[in-house]
Amino acid sequence: MGELPLRIVVREPPPGVAVQLQRGANELIAPSHRTTETLVFDFTVRLGAAQPDGTPNFLGPFAQGPPRDRFIYVNAGSRAGQPDSCWDRRAKVKLGQITWELIEEVRRCPGAVLEAKIAGRAGDGGPACATVPLLGAGWQVVAGAGG
Repeated sequence: MGELPLRIVVREPPPGVAVQLQRGANELIAPSHRTTETLVFDFTVRLGAAQPDGTPNFLGPFAQGPPRDRFIYVNAGSRAGQPDSCWDRRAKVKLGQITWELIEEVRRCPGAVLEAKIAGRAGDGGPACATVPLLGAGWQVVAGAGG
């Protein structure tokens, strides 16, 4: 059923802490764009046949977890390849809010991506971890250029 371009923007990650996207069991992907305030990860997931309840089925090496509860891991500290870090964290960015309507909107707009923004820090000031809430209105269709 094709590929779906996604973007995760990590807002205000802790300085000096490595942050990378997890691909598969242990491959790490560096940000495609970074500033002092944000890290941007651009990647794709594959779309499989709809799940029994009709919702999208996300596949491929970035899609983690069971089919009905897929997510993307954003790793920080030692999990992001920084062995001397005191941090060992992973944030889960859930895909469940992505609807067929959003997918069709991306397909109608050449160069568009589905983007989600997350806070880069947890309440303790360290890197975000566990299941993180999406900032703003959640997954949004945006133009493909930039971050």
